Amino acid sequence: MNTAPALSLKPRTYMGVLAVLGVAHFLNDLMQSLIPAIYPIIQRSYDLDFAQIGLITLTFQIAGSLLQPLVGVYTDRRPAPYSPVIGMVFTLSGLIALAFAASYAAILVAVALIGIGSSIFHPEATRMARYAAGGRQGLAQGMFQVGGQAGGALGPVCAALIIVPLGQPSLAWFTAAALSAMLLLTWIGRQQAAISLHFAAVRESLAGHQANLPRHATSTIAIGLVVLTLLMFSKNAYGESFRSFYTFYLIERFGLSIPASQMMLFVFLMASAAGALIGGIVGDRIGRYRIIWISVLGPLPLTLMLPYADLFWTGVLTVSINLVMASAFASILIYAMELLPNRIGLIGGLFYGLNFGLGGIAAAILGGMADRYGIEAVYHFCSFLPLAGLLAWFLPRIEQDRPGAAAKP
Repeated sequence: MNTAPALSLKPRTYMGVLAVLGVAHFLNDLMQSLIPAIYPIIQRSYDLDFAQIGLITLTFQIAGSLLQPLVGVYTDRRPAPYSPVIGMVFTLSGLIALAFAASYAAILVAVALIGIGSSIFHPEATRMARYAAGGRQGLAQGMFQVGGQAGGALGPVCAALIIVPLGQPSLAWFTAAALSAMLLLTWIGRQQAAISLHFAAVRESLAGHQANLPRHATSTIAIGLVVLTLLMFSKNAYGESFRSFYTFYLIERFGLSIPASQMMLFVFLMASAAGALIGGIVGDRIGRYRIIWISVLGPLPLTLMLPYADLFWTGVLTVSINLVMASAFASILIYAMELLPNRIGLIGGLFYGLNFGLGGIAAAILGGMADRYGIEAVYHFCSFLPLAGLLAWFLPRIEQDRPGAAAKP
């Protein structure tokens, strides 16, 4: 008699919603990626040193990180399905301000507005990806991430083809992306109520089974979050050396033009998109713990070779490094959600916030190092950062504690 209701509450994957979320993330990160993409342009226009470039990244990343956990805590208590639309308003304002900024101070204000927009977008969008995933969390986060990574990769192409020839004011054209994202996010907000109700009903139907599973101790949660944070810092410090300084490295070492260096950055960042999707899908099959090990520590031999490579092998190695390293984020995020399954907004805000904040801190440090020791020294130093992957040894094996977790919402 109870079989039909149980079957009706089987977790459902909303592929259409996940696809639209991926497109919205694509547009959001495309607009963000325009900031580092124009660094070579504004460096010459405003006569900036590497420390000032790093400060722009730090301002953007801090603005994009500080609010995210707060937004996540708030939306855990009071879901706000249309909050990402409000975030896009800030992003649109920041783009216009950046397009017509006439001073270094104005640039800092503009990038801060874009960062605030991102901080409002990510927590609720992460929650929706979680709810729409059904039992395919890795696939859902992979789709969400591949949208963002692909959008981030297009920034250098837009800079090379549009902003370099037409100048800084052409950034205003990209407000069309913000307006498009607002329309998509409004549609997603309308879907969220029904999907959230289904998600809650599925969790309630599984409550009896989950009651028999061990709860994570406070020490397990604390150790897990600390280790994940350290892994995120090493991963983002290495990644930020490319997002903020790769074009300068290519120009200085190999004599490339700005458009050519931007295209190589595009290829590097597209590897992030592929790596994010692959990592999410494979993580559903072999577990988050193994993916984290492989993605953080695995690139070490390649990173150690990179500073000594010629131009061709520099391209091959950087794509290979990022393909492997980018597979970590979806698994780190889902691992954290499994530590605190009832605090999705907090985890989304915290780890996207960490993604921004740690990257900004790394950019500021690396910028100062580049000014003092030279841009090539930055890549010699960063080549050892994947050694931090050894910290994965201390991650609690929660997948052993929670059998069948991948099948749960």
